[in-house]
Parts: sequence; C-alpha cells; structure tokens
Amino acid sequence: MRIHHFLLCLLALLPLRVFTQNIETVSGNITQNTTWTKDKIYLLTGYVYVKSGATLTIQPGTVIQGDKQSKGTLIITRGAKIIADGKRSQPIVFTSNQPNPAPADWGGVVVCGFAPTNATTSGMSCLGVSEGGINTPSNDARYGSGDQTGGCGHADDNSGILRFVRIEYGGIPFQLNNETNGLTLAGVGSGTTIDYVEVSHSGDDGFEFFGGTVHCKHLISYGNKDDDFDFDMGYQGNIQFAIGIRDPALSDVSGSNGLEIDNDNTGTAVNPKTKPTLSNITLVGPTGVMDDNFRRAAHLRRNSEPAIFNSLFIGNFPVGLYVDGVATIANAQNNLLEIKHTYFADANELLKATDPGFNISQWFDNAAWNNEAMVSSVPLALQSPFNVNDPNAQPLSGSSVNNAASFTMPRANIAFFEKVAYAGAFSAVEDWSCGWAKYEVLNTNCTVDSPEIPSIVDGIKISPNIAKEFINFAAQFKTSCDLSVDILALNGQVAAQLCNENVAAGAFARTLSVQHLQPGFYLVRVRAGATLHTEKLLIQQ
Repeated sequence: MRIHHFLLCLLALLPLRVFTQNIETVSGNITQNTTWTKDKIYLLTGYVYVKSGATLTIQPGTVIQGDKQSKGTLIITRGAKIIADGKRSQPIVFTSNQPNPAPADWGGVVVCGFAPTNATTSGMSCLGVSEGGINTPSNDARYGSGDQTGGCGHADDNSGILRFVRIEYGGIPFQLNNETNGLTLAGVGSGTTIDYVEVSHSGDDGFEFFGGTVHCKHLISYGNKDDDFDFDMGYQGNIQFAIGIRDPALSDVSGSNGLEIDNDNTGTAVNPKTKPTLSNITLVGPTGVMDDNFRRAAHLRRNSEPAIFNSLFIGNFPVGLYVDGVATIANAQNNLLEIKHTYFADANELLKATDPGFNISQWFDNAAWNNEAMVSSVPLALQSPFNVNDPNAQPLSGSSVNNAASFTMPRANIAFFEKVAYAGAFSAVEDWSCGWAKYEVLNTNCTVDSPEIPSIVDGIKISPNIAKEFINFAAQFKTSCDLSVDILALNGQVAAQLCNENVAAGAFARTLSVQHLQPGFYLVRVRAGATLHTEKLLIQQ
C-alpha cells in the first residue's frame, strides 16, 4: 500500500465547524503560571519575559505572533519553564504578524537555563548573557550559574518542553555578532525536551546553543540567513536527526555556514569545552545562482571538540569541511574532534585546514572511519534535496547511505542515540518531518512504501477532490481505531476539525459538508493508528 506519511486518524464525521480566533496582546513580564489556548492568537509586543518560578503552557495548535515594530521576542528566564508540547496534527507555531512575512520580522524564542557554560560575565565564570540586546537591569538574559552558589551549573536543569513547534521569521541582528536567533538555547539543561522543532526564515542563525547540556532530536533549519546550527560557550549536548536546507538567495554578511562550532569567542582552552556529539545530520547547501556570503558546510574552529557521525553534507558551499586553527587541528589529531561514517559532497573545496602541515585529506580518509569526500552527491541517491520549495532528503531504496551508519564509537554508543542503520537525517521508509513541518507550504512530499508502519485501513477514498458542498469518505478498517481528521489551509493552519472518535473494524463511509469553508486549496489529513494519509482538496463555490 502507498502510505502518505502525514497526519492523524480517519474520518468519523461530525458537522463541519470553522474556528475563528481572537488576538490577545502580550507584553512585559509573565510572573505566574499562564496557559495560552488555541482559540486565540497571541501577539508578542516588545520583549516578553517569563520570570523565574512561572511556567508558560501553550496548547497544541496555538499560534503566537511576534510584532515587527516593537521587535516582539519571547524570553524564558532562568528558573522559568515553557511547556510548548504540540502534536504532529497540531503544531505550535511562532510566526510574524506581517501580511507578507520576511526574515527578522521579530525576535524569536530565547530560553535561558542554569546549565554549565564557559562564559564569563562581570568577572564571574560560568555565567553568560544572551545576545541581542535583551538583557534587563534585573539580568533576565543571564544563563549559567556563576552568580549563584553550588558550582558551575546544573547539567540536568529543566526549562520545559518544545515539541512539534515551528518558529518562523524571527531572529533580529541587534549589532554585528550580537543577534537574537530563531531559537536561542542558552545554558539549557538536559532535563529539557527539544524534539520536532523547526526554525525557518530566521534573520540570523536557525539554532544557536550557548553552553548547556540539552539533548535534541528531529530539528529542521530551513531558509535561514546565517548559520543553521551554531554551538559555542561550552555546549556539550547530543543531537540526532537534524536537517538544514539552504535557500541560495539568502545568506548573511557575517558568512553563512551549515555548522559553526567554537569553544569560546577567542578559542581558549577554558572548560567546559564546546563538545557537541552529532549524529544523523543532513546539511543541504545552496546550488545554482547563490548569494556571495555562503562559506562552509561545517566550520570547526576556536579549539572546539565536536564529534560528527553518520551524516551527509551536500551542496555547493565554497568549502565543505573546514578545520580552522592550531588548537582545533590538534584536537583532530588527538581524536578529541571526530568525524566518522560521514559524507561531504559537491563543495568547491571539499576539505580544508588552516595549517598546510596538517594533511586533512589523509586524516579524513582514515579507512577505519568510513568517511567519503565526493565531487558530486548524485551517487548518494537522495530523492529531491535541492528542491528548495518542497525538499525531500530521503534516500532512495538503493542508496548506499541506507546501511552506512555505525554507533560503535564511544561518544555514539550511549542510550540517547537510536542505533539506526542509515546515515543522514532520514531513512528510505520514514520522513519524520511529514505533516507538521512547513517549507514553502506544509510538507506533504513524503509518500513512502513503509513496511515499518503496518496499515490498518485499506482503500481510503475522498471524493470529489474538487468539491462544492460535500465530500464523500470511504474506507475499510482492519481493526478498530481512534479516528481523527483535519482539513488544513496550505499554510498548515487547521481550518476545520472533522472527527475525534473510535471507529469499529469493517466498512466505513460518510458524507461531509464543506460549505462553511472558503473556496481554495486545502489538505485533508487522516491517521488510522500509525497509518498516516493526506490528500489535496479544492473547494469551489
């Protein structure tokens, strides 16, 4: 069976309702536990701080807008929490309030925690201040714990949950090298959950990690101006399953990289060292006519000690892998900086190091490490990674990357990492971005043959696909299941919720009214158990 890997369950049919939303303006400080609900749009005006001791809970499906004129920004301060726990069918969306949104419309989301960092502030080690001009007289943008008692940070600090969240059009350059990003994670601890998060169209970096120990999975950086993933000031977490997609027309004057990894701003040996462990990364660089400010797929510098495993770096960056600086090269030679079971392809200069005495090609090509530098990414046989508007970076079934991964390295052989067989962010049979992530439109380019997801429904039929007043639904269920269906606008917002109930095994059919919907294109999302399905729908009057 062809399975559209999209969204929720099947259609047990209630009368159609269109939900309208009120706008609630939010400004200043949030000092007590607060819940934002999906029946409203929340407009951030100016810098909004969730203060220590308060928890901001955001319901699935809620939309939060950042005001452009006042540089709306959400800052979670140390000791506060954000519980933004969306669903695949109802992601939480942070976006611009502009009718024609653009990068840097608002300030993005900043989360500050008490986890360790190597930053120093006001003579106090293990203490930093988040960039972007967002600090206050009460130091609401500080991270780390150098001004507290009890040593350098709490590695297991918990700042809450970001799951099934999209952050769009944020990231404001306050000054050169002093900006907010789409998502800033500053001193965030491993008790925090970051999973299924997309940052798109940021005016600066997609994700930036200033110190901290937070672990992340299923990250998407799409169409951002500066770096996709930036690590510094002692970050020591683990990340698995992440993708960066570059728009060739968007880059930053500071020089745009896929990965940028520093220990601290001047490359000292201060501890804790910046030491991220990354596995199953796919970084898709620019192709064709592109801006002049693109630099490297992976820029490793300033005495950092990253490990990159089971990953793919493709696209026409001027440089693929750049190992920069004497201390960073020494880390590579001493196996403190590791790259294994990883591919670099397409870059004008695939491998580069600042010291000509360091033979980076010989180091990278160590036979035991199973790396490969390739003139072209075509042999990797990915589906359509360079389709910027609607990318699909899944490998084809015959691709060599499907069995290229290894987790025998000590930094990868830990419980956090799922021991998958494939290199890169996606397998050939599952696209975890399907149904909740948004490129130019909601991602439905994810039809797969999936033996890993047994179907419990046959013959889904939604007709007519050009509808005026009604649509007909029919299917045959192999077992009973909890049933759920949404109709979505192409921007991913729910236009109507159609069902949420249990359906018995056997034949099922229903006729649904769509007369309350405005004419235009929509998506019908269906899930029966683990089977996910989507179809396009045109409504006419």
